[in-house]
Amino acid sequence: MNKMELIPALQFLKLHEIPEAWVDAVWDVEFTESKPLDDPIKEELTAAGDKAFRNLYQCLLAHAEEQQQSAGSDEASQSIWALLVENGMSVKSLVAALSFFVLAGKAKAANVRQRVSSLHAASLYLLLLGIPGSIANKVLHEVLLDTCLDMTSHCWPQDSGKKRKKDNLKSSQAEGKRSKPHRKDTPEMEVDEEEEEDEEEELHFSGQDLMKIRDAVVLLVQSILRLLQTFPLKKTPQSASNCTQIFSKLLYFEPAIGELTFAAGQEITKLKSIPEMAFYGLQLLYSPKHGDQKESLRRVFHRLLYVILMMNKGNRGKPTLLVPSQAILATRDQAIHFVCHIVDELKELALPFLQILLQHICFQMVEKNEFRTHGAQAVGMLTSQMASTDYACFVKWLFNFSRHSKMVCRLFSVDVVMVLLEQPERRTEECEDPELARFLPHKFLIQSLLFARRMDHSPTVQGHALACLAQCLELPSFNATRAVHNLFSATGTQTMLEGETTEGSLSSQQTQKTYRTLPFRTVEISSTDSSSCDAKENLALLLRRVQDPKTNVRKSSLQALNGLLKHDVIPMSWENLAVLSERCRDPAVSVKKKALQCVGELLTAKPECSAVQKAWLQGVVPAVVDTENSVQEKALEALDEVLLSQVKLYSAGRHLDAGQRLTWDLLGLLCNECQSLSRYFSRAFTIWSKKNKFTQTFITNLISHTEADHAAGAWLLLSKVVASSPRMPYGKILDAWDSMVSSKDVNVTTCCHILCVMGDIAAHLNDDTKNRIVNDLMSWLKTFTLSLEMISAAVETLYQLGSSEDIKQTQAFLNQHCGELVSVCEAHLASILLSENGTQNLNEELMVKHLHTLGVASLHCPARVGKRTVLLVESVLTTHSDKLTDCQKELPASLPLSQFKANSLPTRVRAHGVITLGKLCLQHEELVQKYLPVFARELEVGTEVAVRNNVVVIMCDLCVRYTNIVDHYIPNISACLRDTEGVIREQTLIMLTNLLQEEFVKWKGSLFFRFMVALVDPVPAIASLCEYCLFHLLLKKNPEMFSQHFIECIFHFNSYSKHKSYNKFPQSEREKVRFSLKGAQHRERRFRIYRFLLEHFTDAQRFNITIKINQTVLACFADKELPLDADGAEILSETFNILSLKEMKLQAISAPAGGASGEEPEEENMATMAKAVLQAAQKKVVSQVQKKAFIENTVPLIISLKSLLEQKHSPVLRDLMAYLQVTMQEYSNEVKEFFCGDEQLAAEVEFALKTAEKEREMEEQMDNCSLAGDAKTPTTQGSVPVSPVKSRPLAPFIFATPQPPRPRSLSARWTLTDRHVHTRSRLEEHTKSKSIAMERTVMPKGAVNDRAISTPKGCNVNVTFDEAVSAIFSDHGLDRETSVLHVQSPEQQQGAGLRQWNVQSPLRQRKSTKV
Repeated sequence: MNKMELIPALQFLKLHEIPEAWVDAVWDVEFTESKPLDDPIKEELTAAGDKAFRNLYQCLLAHAEEQQQSAGSDEASQSIWALLVENGMSVKSLVAALSFFVLAGKAKAANVRQRVSSLHAASLYLLLLGIPGSIANKVLHEVLLDTCLDMTSHCWPQDSGKKRKKDNLKSSQAEGKRSKPHRKDTPEMEVDEEEEEDEEEELHFSGQDLMKIRDAVVLLVQSILRLLQTFPLKKTPQSASNCTQIFSKLLYFEPAIGELTFAAGQEITKLKSIPEMAFYGLQLLYSPKHGDQKESLRRVFHRLLYVILMMNKGNRGKPTLLVPSQAILATRDQAIHFVCHIVDELKELALPFLQILLQHICFQMVEKNEFRTHGAQAVGMLTSQMASTDYACFVKWLFNFSRHSKMVCRLFSVDVVMVLLEQPERRTEECEDPELARFLPHKFLIQSLLFARRMDHSPTVQGHALACLAQCLELPSFNATRAVHNLFSATGTQTMLEGETTEGSLSSQQTQKTYRTLPFRTVEISSTDSSSCDAKENLALLLRRVQDPKTNVRKSSLQALNGLLKHDVIPMSWENLAVLSERCRDPAVSVKKKALQCVGELLTAKPECSAVQKAWLQGVVPAVVDTENSVQEKALEALDEVLLSQVKLYSAGRHLDAGQRLTWDLLGLLCNECQSLSRYFSRAFTIWSKKNKFTQTFITNLISHTEADHAAGAWLLLSKVVASSPRMPYGKILDAWDSMVSSKDVNVTTCCHILCVMGDIAAHLNDDTKNRIVNDLMSWLKTFTLSLEMISAAVETLYQLGSSEDIKQTQAFLNQHCGELVSVCEAHLASILLSENGTQNLNEELMVKHLHTLGVASLHCPARVGKRTVLLVESVLTTHSDKLTDCQKELPASLPLSQFKANSLPTRVRAHGVITLGKLCLQHEELVQKYLPVFARELEVGTEVAVRNNVVVIMCDLCVRYTNIVDHYIPNISACLRDTEGVIREQTLIMLTNLLQEEFVKWKGSLFFRFMVALVDPVPAIASLCEYCLFHLLLKKNPEMFSQHFIECIFHFNSYSKHKSYNKFPQSEREKVRFSLKGAQHRERRFRIYRFLLEHFTDAQRFNITIKINQTVLACFADKELPLDADGAEILSETFNILSLKEMKLQAISAPAGGASGEEPEEENMATMAKAVLQAAQKKVVSQVQKKAFIENTVPLIISLKSLLEQKHSPVLRDLMAYLQVTMQEYSNEVKEFFCGDEQLAAEVEFALKTAEKEREMEEQMDNCSLAGDAKTPTTQGSVPVSPVKSRPLAPFIFATPQPPRPRSLSARWTLTDRHVHTRSRLEEHTKSKSIAMERTVMPKGAVNDRAISTPKGCNVNVTFDEAVSAIFSDHGLDRETSVLHVQSPEQQQGAGLRQWNVQSPLRQRKSTKV
């Protein structure tokens, strides 16, 4: 293009008409603001269109290319600058004119034309700057350059971006229950809000407008790339940094077209998309011409860090999270591939920065699961580019990082380990350094990083580590699977894992030397006995984790246990399987679902194992009656899939497939070993019947199996479905009945199911068939050869066969047939009991069957039961038989209390006699009144366990029908909660709980306190059952139950009856002694009860009970209503001890701000900021109310009691002072205000508080003393900084190895999760420590605000994770941020005369002072 065309192209800028004064003014303000221009000129300038700008751009571009090509020739002297001078055009005016357009487009309210012109003007300026001679002609101005570079962010409409940013903030607050609420004082958030408020009207752009702006953006980006190709930014590092940031933002501008190649030396005009241009720009930026290549790489990697982390990082403030959409994820993947390209291209130059990038990805990771998953994948992709030595260095750093004090760091380290395990295992021979070779095997990752987190202080990390442990068994790597096997098997040399001190073998090294972390020591392990012990301990720990208080830990432990069982790592013993089935009844719904899923997966993996089948039934079948509908549905779905759907038509010549075999095996277990589950199984069919689940095809298929080897299971299913199936092939059922009657070898369970089926189809049979079946039943029953279960089932079937709509006809049928059975049984009993030698050759089994038949038959025909029958049954239990000779005499109103006397009949017969007598009582109220005293007496003096157990069952059954009569004997029943036999205590607990649930029994008298005694039962299973009954069943019906009885518990369990209101209910002396927990020997049991009650109080109940204790206990002693004798002193002492319990503190005040104690704010269990604010406000209000109540109600009583106790020299005074010490800890600065009425007491309390505080400080100082053994760890392992104190967040500006906040002491101590060490060994190491000298980093002079106590200025401190590569610089440079550490090179450190940091133990200081 002819150079002369350039001058006409410049005419639209009106350079000759622009006043020089305006030009000077624009240059004076350094292009920071626009200056007003005369209206005529302004109008002419703004009238310029896109065509004029593009024409000028093409002219300049052609001239620039021509000048570069002719560089060094004679034509080079004819430059554009000379041409401008010849035509009287000032370069200064040209730059000012371009800045007019640039600044106009920067305004928020700029229209499309202004924005496009602004972008074109910026492109022209950058193009001018790239022409040789631009600097000599003073075209360069750094402010204008930076403004032009960043015009894309100003001109592209940001409305959608702002909305998206707000959505990001909301989603980041709402996602994840443990996410940290966003701070309102975040500068970036404040700026965004102010900008949105200032924008008065929202501009709308059409699609065509956006395309125009986009084309102008493309031109600007191309201009930046041309500038970078020709114009070095070595002298303007700030502009290079701005370019890096701009390109990183442009990566999100639009989706990239096709697959990016990142080839060097690309043609700019052939780049298809803006992200592709941006990546090319980043490539140009780390070229040597733009400054130190290392610094350039650091800047590029730093900006790409946030692209990989899916964060938005501005010039200042904390980064904010982006919504991980498909576009964001695609950009992230491109950034990862770009980093891999850089590493491949630059090799050794880029590797250190790759290490730093990986460290920052780990260190700046957030807790959200989605971000952690993508972050771990990124780490895996980047580490795959590393050589084995570099990879080992990173794993070593990751090992130390996994023990960081921040929970999210430890959590993310587990994610990274799982990704690294998916990569092919690296051979140790590939690593030249033998010290690093140990970090390469998968065994190290699993045993030293992953499994070590099982003891983590955070339940979140614990649970995640255990869940990942199960996933390791699914990995294709044989070594990974073997490493998990080694943890739980008892053969070979194993990895020692005690507490948090982890050990592991040297992998390929054949020696038995192991390494140890924190500190690293060498230990010889060769004994398989210790390995066996460790394997057992690991399994025992896992089983304990299944019962962990935290829900997510239990879920993850179940997953881990399930994986170990599936892959045969641990034995398929019933002990291990029972843990899975028990968790199907976990209090937490999510755990129940996880347990159901685990037993289902295990059954799928091991369908032939009978133990697994049994565990599946024990877990799934009871879940059909779960209170949670979703759990019910999951259990029903599993039963349907495994049992019902596999019932197919049977053919003798066809083999059953695996699914069908499993179905019939499970049904066989339900018929035999798991008969106790029948009740729950029936509930499932009740639910299914309402959904019309059983089709005619299903019934046909099911009946076809009744003649197979597994017929028992078929009859079980048939007995459940026949009642809800309208049409049945009755002929086949009757054939089966005839076969059963004629058969001599009959299975009891199958017979019961057939009898049930016969009863259900009775209504559909004709009279002849019914009569035939009735005759069969009667003849069968009269033989008394049936089992007890079959007798009950046969009598029930007999009842169903005789049932009709006419009640009188039904009763006549029952009187006839059941009465006949009663008569037969009565005759048999009389032949034995009335005969002199009848009991000598007694057939015990036959006697029991007659008694049982008499009981079940008498329930259907009470009119046929005479006095003779009753006395015969009574004689089974007593030696008296004289009343049987004259049955016409009127029976006495009550029998002697010594009615049940030992006779020659066996205990089993007497036990069944009790049950039969109870069934007779159910139909006759006069018998209830007669025999209840006898039953009660038997509970007191009876010696036979079976008899007493059955008496409890009978009395509780009678309570349902004759509630008012039996209510008087509830104390006799509840007294069995202290029976000598555990089976009776458990039976009583269950029966009374059922009665209380149905409200047949009320909490009256001593019943509540007897339940409390069951809480401390010597059998742990009974105590646990009682806790479940009280909390999960009974407290829900009466939430005030615990608080209503709490104070009386204090008096009752101490057997104190001098109070006018408490402990006044009637009790016999025998019962008082039996349930007394008085005395020092029972103190622990009493306080277990108090703690259990208080743990389940609400805050309101705790507050009210404190006031009530003041009024009814402390006030009575202060007013001398109760004597301060020995018993009174015990009550008062116990009261003060109860008031001092931590369970008595209000949870709203004592609960930590968030998460578990000791964890950092990242773990706050708050969904939103509003919840945090509400909790803080609630805590403040509750604290004020409690303080006021304490001053008004408690303090006067305390002062009065202290005076009284001092007068009597009572030892209770010590308990009073201990209570005050605990209570006043929160008000240590207000003691004098609280006790203004007693200055001496105030002084004593202050002294006690100060003494306790000194003791605590001494303990902390002992913990914080420097550990010489830890600090001087081998240099190959690096130091591990832990337990950082809270300080201002470190915002990385210069990309470097991340370092945590300064630790509390200089010693490399364990984190909260890693401090399970013996106190003795710690104290021994404390005594060895004197001083520590750290190197590599220095603290700037200004860093004194947050400096540790006694820290000299300019001291050496090593606070990096591994090796002191560098530090994170401040956003604002050295002069503004003084709370972070900066790195100097070794050359800069030489000759600095740095002082050594001497840290001594406080104990050693005190000793030296004394000397």
